[in-house]
Amino acid sequence: MDYKALAQQTTQEILGYTDISGWKVVKTSLISCGFLFPFEKKITSSKASKKFHGNLYHIEGIIPESTCKLSDFLYKPENRVTWDKSLQGYNMVQKTDSDTFICHTITQSFAMGSISPRDFIDLVYFKRYEVNMNVISSKSVDFPEYPPSSNYIHGHNHVYGYVCSPLQENPAHSKLVMFVQTEMRGKLSPSIIEATMPSNLVSFILNAKDGIKTYKAPSRHRCHHNGHASFLKKK
Repeated sequence: MDYKALAQQTTQEILGYTDISGWKVVKTSLISCGFLFPFEKKITSSKASKKFHGNLYHIEGIIPESTCKLSDFLYKPENRVTWDKSLQGYNMVQKTDSDTFICHTITQSFAMGSISPRDFIDLVYFKRYEVNMNVISSKSVDFPEYPPSSNYIHGHNHVYGYVCSPLQENPAHSKLVMFVQTEMRGKLSPSIIEATMPSNLVSFILNAKDGIKTYKAPSRHRCHHNGHASFLKKK
């Protein structure tokens, strides 16, 4: 399989999701942020996925870090489980080049244990644009070296990812836009996924905001990006 060509295609699909038409607000959250600006509104939206019988979800957040550092932080696999509380494992299993790799991810259970851990094999790709916008795109792929395991339900991530760009009114901060469309598989009712996914996305933004506070960027500033990283029992 030509993983590089497939990875480049996922980036174009992510950019296509930025079309604002057809989205429906499914959750609005007020998040405590600090003294001067005590609350930040988080809006999670969704629309029917064109990939499977489920939803494509969208959420945005403001991260008080540069786009370069935020992109590197999200892309690197080495420290992902230290801040992403939704994961119990996140490992790069094959590196195609400096911008493309395959990762094996194992999630935590969530929704008070009603959704058991899943595992995913995802292709991850980093693309930097001249307008100082970075896109990290991913999708699940078949990878014979990591066949489905009886320990977990093998989930499937349709094209998902992040768009990172400088905040217009404060370029030292970044706007993070996230798109997710996960096929959990197993015997889950769609209503359980629809009820839990918005809260999970809000938690991801909050975990990223907390995690990047202690993240030290590599000594060689990686704004032209050459990076590494990866993503994402039974019911």
